[in-house]
Order: sequence, then C-alpha cells, then structure tokens
Amino acid sequence: MTTAPGRRSSTFTRLLRHGFTDPSAAEQLLDLDTLASVRSDPVLLEALGATADPDLALRGLVRIVEAGEEGERQVLLDTLVTAKPLRDRLLGVLGASEALGDHLARHPRDWQALVTYESADLHPGVAEFEQGLADAVDPDSLRVAYRRCLLTLAARDVCGTTGLAQTAAELADLATATLRAALAIARTAAPEDAAQCRLAVVAMGKCGGRELNYISDVDVIFVGEARDGVDETKAMQAATRLAAHMMRICSDTTVEGTIWEVDANLRPEGRNGPLVRTLSSHLAYYQRWAKTWEFQALLKARAVAGDPELGAEYVDAVSPLVWGAADRENFVPDVQKMRRRVVDNIPADRIERELKLGPGGLRDVEFAVQLLQLVHGRSDASLHSGSTLEALRALAEGGYVGRADAAQLDEAYRFLRSMEHRIQLYRLRRTHLVPEGEADLRRLGRSLGMRTDPVAELNKAWKRHASVVRRLHEKIFYRPLLDAVAQLAPGESRLSAKAAAIRLEALGYADPAAALRHLEALSSGVTRKAAIQRTLLPVLLGWFADSADPDAGLLGFRKVSDALGKTPWYLRLLRDEGAAAENLARVLSAGRLAPDLLMRAPEAVAILGDPEGLKPRTREHLEQEVLAAVGRAGDAESAVAVVRGVRRRELFRTTAADLIGSYGTEDSPAEQDHGALVDRVGSAVTDLNAATIAGALRAAVRERWGDTLPTRFAVIGMGRFGGHELSYGSDADVLFVHRPREGVSDEEAGRAANAVVGEMRRLLQLPTADPPLLIDADLRPEGRTGPMVRTLKSYEAYYRRWSLVWESQALLRAEHMAGDAELGRAFAELVDPLRYPMEGLGEDAVREIRRLKARMESERMPRGADPTLHAKLGRGGLSDVEWTVQLIQMRHGWAEPGLRTTRTREALAAACAAGLIPAEEAQTLDEAWVLAARVRNAVMLVRGRPGDTFPSDARELAAVGRYLGYEPGHVGDMLDDYRRITRRARAVVEERFYGAAG
Repeated sequence: MTTAPGRRSSTFTRLLRHGFTDPSAAEQLLDLDTLASVRSDPVLLEALGATADPDLALRGLVRIVEAGEEGERQVLLDTLVTAKPLRDRLLGVLGASEALGDHLARHPRDWQALVTYESADLHPGVAEFEQGLADAVDPDSLRVAYRRCLLTLAARDVCGTTGLAQTAAELADLATATLRAALAIARTAAPEDAAQCRLAVVAMGKCGGRELNYISDVDVIFVGEARDGVDETKAMQAATRLAAHMMRICSDTTVEGTIWEVDANLRPEGRNGPLVRTLSSHLAYYQRWAKTWEFQALLKARAVAGDPELGAEYVDAVSPLVWGAADRENFVPDVQKMRRRVVDNIPADRIERELKLGPGGLRDVEFAVQLLQLVHGRSDASLHSGSTLEALRALAEGGYVGRADAAQLDEAYRFLRSMEHRIQLYRLRRTHLVPEGEADLRRLGRSLGMRTDPVAELNKAWKRHASVVRRLHEKIFYRPLLDAVAQLAPGESRLSAKAAAIRLEALGYADPAAALRHLEALSSGVTRKAAIQRTLLPVLLGWFADSADPDAGLLGFRKVSDALGKTPWYLRLLRDEGAAAENLARVLSAGRLAPDLLMRAPEAVAILGDPEGLKPRTREHLEQEVLAAVGRAGDAESAVAVVRGVRRRELFRTTAADLIGSYGTEDSPAEQDHGALVDRVGSAVTDLNAATIAGALRAAVRERWGDTLPTRFAVIGMGRFGGHELSYGSDADVLFVHRPREGVSDEEAGRAANAVVGEMRRLLQLPTADPPLLIDADLRPEGRTGPMVRTLKSYEAYYRRWSLVWESQALLRAEHMAGDAELGRAFAELVDPLRYPMEGLGEDAVREIRRLKARMESERMPRGADPTLHAKLGRGGLSDVEWTVQLIQMRHGWAEPGLRTTRTREALAAACAAGLIPAEEAQTLDEAWVLAARVRNAVMLVRGRPGDTFPSDARELAAVGRYLGYEPGHVGDMLDDYRRITRRARAVVEERFYGAAG
C-alpha cells in the first residue's frame, strides 16, 4: 500500500476518522499477511472504531491471530467479519483490557468462549461459573479457567449487555465459584485434613455484598468445627491448613499470573488472631470485644464456600449482633470517628485522583448507607442488604433517605463504580486512582460512551458526580429529620418521630426529643425564612454532630435564629457566604464561652461571614475605636458600657478564630502550629484588655477633670498581661504609676491618681451583660497593704531600698499598657537594672528563687488536684517553664539583648539562640508550655469559666479533646500525651532550674 511522498493514504484518513490515535502503526498492522483476508472489510474498521481504544484492539487482534494454529486463524477471521455478536464482544474486550488481550494471546482458542450466547449466558450465576471452572485441578488451570470466565463476563459488560449492578454481582458470583474450586483443590491435596473438620468460608466486604470489582481483595472469614469424634484442637489445625492453602491457591503468582488476594484480616483480632475459629469462639469475641466498625463489616457477611450449614449458622448467629450495634455504649463516638473521611494516609499528590477514598468518593456513599442501615436496621428488616444500591433503594422506600437524594446518589455511585471497573479492567490491577495520561483518560472516557471529546467529558462528569456525593453524603443523614417535623405532600414517605429520635441519638444528640422540637420550630411553615432554614439545617446538623456537644450547637443556633430571624441579612449571610454557616456551627457547638458572648449581641455573627472578620484588630485600631466611643458618650458609665461592648465583640472574634483555627473547616484544615494559635490568642486578648483599660481611664478622667488629669498617669501590665500571654479567663495584673504635672502638689496629684484608679475599677466591674474585666494590683510594692498607686519617685525609692528578689522577677513582665507612654518608658528604664541585674544574679538570689518555687509547689497546689494534670502549677506546666525561662533572663539578660522581653516563648527562643539552653531542651519546654496554655484556653472555651485542670465531665472532657485535635474516643490518648510531654519538660526543669546547669 504505497502513496506519493507527502500525501496520506485513504486508509490513513479512514483510520483517523475511526478513532485511531496512531494511524501509521495501525496501517502497518493491517498490511500484515495475517490480516490479508479482512484488511479491506469496512465492517472490521467500523467495529474497531467503536471500541474504547481502537489501536489497542487492533494490536490485540493481531496477537491472537498470530498465536493461533494455521487452520484456526482463518476460522477466527471469517467468524469475526460475519458474526456481529462475536465481533462486538471480542473487539470490545480487546479495546478495553490489555490484560485480557494478553490472556487471549497466551490461550488463543479462548476466543471461542465468546462465539455463542445461550440464554443462560446472558445472566450466569454461581452454578454456571462453577461449571466453567469444573476442569480446574491445580492453581494454573484454575487461573486459566477463571480468566476465561472473566472474559465472557467483561464482554457482556463492555458491550452493555449487563449493567453495573449485574456486572458486580457476576464478579462476586465468579469469586464464589473460584473460592469453592480452590477449596476443593486444597481438600484434594489434603484429604486427611478435610476428614477432620467442617470449614465454612464467609465472604465479607464487596464480595459478601455481591458488588465486587474486577480486581479487589476478596475479604473472608473462616469458621471451623470438629467432625464427630475428632479433637477440637486437631480439627482447628486441619481447618487452618486447608484455609491457608485455599488462600495461596488464589493469591500466589504462577506462570499464569494471580487471581486476587484473599484477605482474612477482618477476622476477630485481625492478623493477630487465629485464621480459623469455632462458631462459639467468634460469638464470644463479638459479644465482648468487637468494635463498631467490625459490626459494620459483618453487615455484608454471606456464606459462600465450604460447609453450607455451618456458614448459615454463622450468619444467623451474628445477624442480631449487627443489628443491635447501635445500642452499644460507644456507638456514638465510634460513629463520629468513622464519619470523618480517612484521607490522612493518601499522599497529597494523589488525593484528587482517588476514586474510592477521596472527598466525594465511593467510600462516602458506602459509609453513609451502611451507617443508616445500622441505625435503622434494628427495627426495619427491609434494610438488611449487603448491596449498597439495594440498601439505598430500601432506605428511600422507607423514608430514611429523601427520594431525590437517593436517586442522585444512586446515579453518582453507578458512574463512579463504572469508572473504577474500567480503570481496573485495563490491566486487571487493583487500583482506585484515576489515570493522568491523556491516552488512558481517552480510553476511559470512550469506554463509558464518551466520543466527542472523551477526556473533557470524562473529567466534567467525574467532577459533577463527586460533587453530588460530597454535597449529599452527609445531608442524607439530616434531611429526613426535617421531613419528620415538616408538612410533606400526601403519600410522601418520611421518618417517624421515633425513627428520627433514634437517628439523632445515634449521631450524638443526648436529648433527641428537644432536638426535634428545635428543628420543628426552625423549619416549620411556608415562609421564606423556614424554606431557607430547611436548606441550611441538613448541613448544620452534620457540623453540630461533628462536635462534642451537638445539642448545645442546635440550641444555640435556635437562639441566634430567634434573635436575628427578622433581620434580612442573617439567613442570607448563612445561605450565600459558604464559610459563615460552617463557622457558626463550629462556634456554637464547641463550648459555652463563644455562644455566651454571641448571645449577648447576636449581630456579631456577621463577623463569621467576612473573610477578614476573624483576624484580630490591632491595639491602635481598638484604642482608636474605644476612645472615639468614650468621646461621644454622655457620661462615664455609658462610655464604659460601650467600651465593654467592644471588648465583648472582640472577645467573640478571638474565640471564634481560635475555635475555627483549632477545628478547621471543610475548606481550611486545622492550624498545625499550635504555638501560633496560643500567641494569637494571648496577643489579641492582651491588646483588647489594654484598649479597654485605656477607654476606662479616659472615661474616668473626662468625668471629673475633662481632658487633663492633674498628674501624668500610666498603667503597667504585669504577669501574663505584660507578657502578652493572657488566656480567656485571666485577670489583668497591673501596677499604677503617676508623676505630678508641673505646679501640682504631690497631695493633689496623689488624690487624683487614687480617684482615677478607684473609678476605673468600679466602671470595669459594673454589673452588665458584658463580661467584667478584673484588675489585680497585688504585685505592687508591699502587696495588698501598700498604696494602690505610687509616683515614679516612690517606686524608685522602694525598689532601691526594699525590693525583694521575687519582685525583680515579677518585673520581668512589666510593660506599659495604657496612659502616658513617656511615663511608661520611664518606668521601664527604672526597673531594667532590677530585672536584668549587671553581671547576673548572685548565688544567694538564685537559691532564694529556687526556694520560693519549691514552696509554691508544695503550698499552692489545690488540695486533691492531680499534679500531673494541673496546667499552671503541675509538673512541667506553665509555672515550671516560666520560672526556668525567667531565671535564665535574670542571670543573662544584662549581656543578651534578646532576653529582654516580657514574652516567655520569645525569651526561650533567644536563650536557645544564645546557646544558654540546648535546642532539644528548648523545644521540650516550648511544647509543654504551649500545650498547658491551650488546655487553659480550652477549659475556658468549653466550660465558660476559667480552670487549670481537665474537666471531670465526660462531654466537657471530650470537647477539650476536640479543641486540642483529638478524635472522639481518644481522651485517654490526650491525657497520656499531656503527661508524657509535661513529664519530659519537668526533667528539663529539674536540670536547668534546680540543678547545676544554666
């Protein structure tokens, strides 16, 4: 076949038109002598062009023809062009599966299995497949027979003779027949073992549910019993040998390849448990030790091979346990844990191609359906199906899932499973990854009937269906709950009140009846408001259920909605601003503090929808707002009321940002740098309190003296306030300093300063709906017996003559916070020589600090408190780390400028940089300090009141765990981790603070 140079042959053009991507190579193949009799037959080109990959199909055909006997080649070619059914089936398989093409090249006569179709061939079952495997007497012949059966099954699939559900069921039936054949081979090889025991093979997973993939591990459980007169131990040993041999027959790789892995890891105790157990041993384990996921797995159990009576006994015995799993004590936390997508182990570069485990993948549908089966199947036997699609249909018919949602999920699941089938069929390899190559995507798209632009069409359809699953897989839990309390069209199925309560309880709601009342109040009626709520609530209920206290989340949402229900922007914000609704759900269900702050001014919910809304305001911005508000107010009390309102709003902003950063959202993962979270909270609360004090100071001065106080006045932050390390429940430790203005007597200045202090404290503690700011001046010279406020000269005289080492240590945190900035700087200059003494601390001072610390440990720890879990005073807690760092500051601050800071973490980093503490020890102290600080923040967020120890209430403890990043059911791990981290920190403290080091 020659053409003029530069011109393409008509065959080349025809091949291009029929979908070949390499027409030149295809033209050369058609020119081979082996295809001489059919190369010009237009029927062949049409049939090749109809396949998923015409190039692959033609290459496969050539290999089969060349591998055949001389006389058989022409028979194949003649049959191919005259018999359309064979042509479609054979070329369809060759264009979709390179692996089955390889099989046909090795066994060229197997094409004849595709020639005739009897009626039974259209829907074969286990019996027909057993007949197809009947001649297999060893692993190699079993593999060949299996592939031959698979060939006919794949042909029906790619030609559209069978749909997805039928194909998956046939694959499971073929697996059943294969397991039976493998067990028969194993029995024949060891007749003495077969004589001693009864052995049943129970299929689990997709094989058990009759929804198997082309290549998938076949999950099984083995049940054995001794035959009459046989010792049980010997019988179990014999059964174990048979089971292990059967597994090897299927799983081993021989010259004919492998079939699939037989996986028995779903058995009791997994890989650590015996391969075969008696029925009574199985039941003892399930009744005493099994976890919720094991009952979820048993949902698909089906006896498939071996002793049929024993297999049926096993399934009948475990069935009541499966359908009673929802009554188990740990069902709710187990469900919460399982409902989270397990994508942590998927490499980041593969997660977007994961068809099974990625967001919107097959696992989302399967898990949602199985969970609803477990919850409602205990009272409705119609849900007792191992098939995902059959169970989904039953859930819709029973009103447990909305019909429209079920239809969309059914369509998406069928499409995603079809993709999975075609991906695996190509090379018969176990994979759930969508390929990246253009040729692979083209073949995949064409195999699913996409011909115009297969790659673009495939990606579009895949993303659309994955999006449907992502959107619906949690909503299907909650939409029927709304239907249960709403007015539906006549004849529409819906959850009964009892079923709705059961579902809410299974999802973590402690008071389902109250939750249903809230849902009814929020969503009933025909108003636009109720319609929007019905759209929002299915998603919100899922987010609430992800928390440690779903009931509080739903109640809080009802309160906010009642308060803002007539405000036009509220529901629009939640509906249209994607982040706002999720952020609100996280905030309302994470504890008491944030909802309490929000309820006092519900309009602050707008913060949650603003992309910049969760960022803390700077102190300059806050002071500007506060001082402007004071300037507009009529009197001091109304001025400070506005100031405290600003503080409450900003506290809500800070708590919301902290919770959302700690929990993460669907689009934004949780903050991994926990130190950054603590620093942001400490800085934000410090700046907020400083601005609040500045506003109270201005209000107190204006009320009596107008714009100018007779004395210059400054507020010095101390303790955590000065260190920018305030937690939500911290008081503001301060010192007050003043310096009389020129021409003002000391007495007048002193009276004015004391009056201002008294008025500030009064104003900030007035009983209002806003949280008070408590000012604590006990760190002043002479403590509670000393004057509340002193002049700078008085401080200088006191510190020069009377100062004790603990006061110098306390001054490490001193920093100007409000009032006269120049006076604040002068105070800092005054105390610098005390806190950073030249040449460092003397040994007497070091001993005194150590003595004070030891005394504090023995005297200040609350009676009955666990010293290993006390965040402030306990072993390796805040106090341990801070005193260690402060000792380093006082010993070396005079020589190391980086140590001259009021912030603990900053000083610790500077000490490490200066070589005063090894990096590993610095990291240990920092980790413990951050963890202890987060525990204190968590306790305040969860309980609404400050505390230094983990809560004793189980739900509150779980909420603290969620804030700290622990999944439901892992509070024990949280406490163990806390003890371990602080124990290591205490070892560093013993060495660096009490020991000779440093």
